[in-house]
Amino acid sequence: MFIYPNAYFNKVEEITIEFLEKNKIKALVLDVDNTLIDYQKNLSKEITNWVKNLKEQGIKLYILSNTNQKQKVEKVANVLQIPYEYFAKKPFKSGFLKVQKELQEKAKNIAVVGDQIFTDIIGGNRLNMFTILIDPISKKDYWYTAWKRPLENKIKNKYRNKQKKEKE
Repeated sequence: MFIYPNAYFNKVEEITIEFLEKNKIKALVLDVDNTLIDYQKNLSKEITNWVKNLKEQGIKLYILSNTNQKQKVEKVANVLQIPYEYFAKKPFKSGFLKVQKELQEKAKNIAVVGDQIFTDIIGGNRLNMFTILIDPISKKDYWYTAWKRPLENKIKNKYRNKQKKEKE
C-alpha cells in the first residue's frame, strides 16, 4: 500500500550502512523538521556523526524539506555539508524528481527518510523510491503537522502489526 514505508526505524541513526547496502541504496533524501532537527532547531552530534559516517561510506545525501524557511534548511545543510532543496511541496513529485536528477541515481537506489507518512513516505512511494519512516525527534510539532499525527499513528500501528505477523 502506498501509505506504508519500506522500512521503519525509531531514529535516523539506526539506519546503518549494512541496511543500505542490503537494500541497494546509494543515496538518501532526508527531511529536516523532526527528522534531522527537533522543534527548537537543534541538530544533535549523533546525527552529525551519522551523516559523516554515511558520506565516508559513499552514500550520497540530499535534504528535501517542505519548510519555506530557507535559512533554517540552509544552516542544517551547511553544518552537514550536503545539498538541499526547501519549500519542496512534498508529496508532489517535482521536488523528488529534481533531487533524483541531482543525485544521478535510479529511483530504486534512493531512499526517502522522514517522519511523516503524508509527505515523505507517500511522496517517495509515488516515485518508486525506497521509503524509510522514522519517529519524530520531539513530541512537539508545528500546527500544520500536529493535526495529522493521530492518523499517522494509526497507520504506524497497522504497519507494525503487519510486520509482526509477517515475522511469525
